[in-house]
Amino acid sequence: MVTSITSFGRSGLYDWLIQRVGAAVMAAYTIFITIYLMTNPELTFEQWHALFGQLWMRVFSLVTLLSFISHAWIGLWAVLTDYLTVRLMGNKATILRIFAQMMLGGVAITYLVWGIEIIWGFN
Repeated sequence: MVTSITSFGRSGLYDWLIQRVGAAVMAAYTIFITIYLMTNPELTFEQWHALFGQLWMRVFSLVTLLSFISHAWIGLWAVLTDYLTVRLMGNKATILRIFAQMMLGGVAITYLVWGIEIIWGFN
């Protein structure tokens, strides 16, 4: 049995819900950006800057970034616990899984901090 101590959420249902809500947010963001790009074929830097300079767009982008990070973490956690634990037996599998989770968690945190800097860092 895999314990939930390394899981992002409290339970499988909670993780499932986070992934589904996050997927809906990412889909809405993708649709919005696609429509915006299609309706502005001669898009200039000033228009793009004005769009991302608005508070609602920054919040929408931040929520999408958080959705992406949480979605990826839950998915990676599920894959790592299923395949590294099932395919490799014994303590080596646990050590390898924890190491992989730490590395991927570090990458996720790096992307999150970097994304926040990009979203909120420009004038």
